Amino acid sequence: MRARLLTSALVLALAPALAAAQPAATHAARPYRVIKTAKVGGDGGFDYISADVAGRRLYTPRGGQGGHLGVFNLDTLKPVGDIAGLASGGALVDPKSHHGFSNTKPVTMWDSQTLKVIKTIDVDGRPDDIEFDPGTERVWVLSHQPPYATVIDAAAGTVAGTVDLGGAPEQGANDGKGTLYINISDKGTIAVVDLKTMTVTRHIDLSLSGAGGSGLSLDAKHHILFAYYRMPDPHVVIANADTGAILSQLPTGMGVDTVAFNPATNEAISAESGGTMTFIKERSPTSFVVEQTLATKAGARTMVLDTKTGHIFTQTADYAPAPADAPPGPAGRPARGPMVPGSFSILEVGK
Repeated sequence: MRARLLTSALVLALAPALAAAQPAATHAARPYRVIKTAKVGGDGGFDYISADVAGRRLYTPRGGQGGHLGVFNLDTLKPVGDIAGLASGGALVDPKSHHGFSNTKPVTMWDSQTLKVIKTIDVDGRPDDIEFDPGTERVWVLSHQPPYATVIDAAAGTVAGTVDLGGAPEQGANDGKGTLYINISDKGTIAVVDLKTMTVTRHIDLSLSGAGGSGLSLDAKHHILFAYYRMPDPHVVIANADTGAILSQLPTGMGVDTVAFNPATNEAISAESGGTMTFIKERSPTSFVVEQTLATKAGARTMVLDTKTGHIFTQTADYAPAPADAPPGPAGRPARGPMVPGSFSILEVGK
């Protein structure tokens, strides 16, 4: 009886430790994986992928010849609609007005429920990334040429102003409290923007830590930025958003483009054209580690996080071999031949 009591006491004493260890063991046993590949085909090149989480829609803008806007059910990846002839590299939706916007020139505004084009909006520069701020209900159209940002009233579909960001912008990260951080690719800085006044309040200088800036994500709760750079080697610089102090620097895969931070799991996630996806775990506001490098598929360089399910969506296609004398692609991407017809696919990543 005494032995049984001692054993019971030992189990009770160890129970908290065992409980604390269980999530880590479960997590290690369940890494991220590609859980679904939907070969949806269709013509046109591709760049950004985006989601209307509330409306459960996934958008795959296709550019160039045969360009169109593909619309899919976010839960099943079944096609639910298409806007023929709308060739662009990016799209987003304002869930309040149900107005969609594509980064064409001029910018195209469309109805997300009927998928009918409403109007076009004249902008200068060369539209690239496109961001939405629900707090002001404004669309930020980012350009690698001046003006570096054109701001559009999402409800009215009119230009609210332009903003000089101090260089060529890549991805932005919204803190949900009125501030937008934007990675300035050609300067190695991060522009800090007041969304209400549409002004740059300061720049965070990370130029000594990297060049060729691309993706940017944010842990809004702990004010931590994850700024991704392609040179001299692919890496992420992790910095305090308030002070600019560098907290850590970690390697990533080749060709990072768009990224995200999942506050539910404290993970920074990056999609990479080399065919990988990197997951960085924020173990504490001062401790970070590369948790997993997932093999996806070559060319899958952009991604979007479904904050409802925690699943990540990326896209790519198959390509014929490149000619021997073909120059490298943009941002040092490997040369490739033409896209194999019908091979365009959406990849869903989860556990």
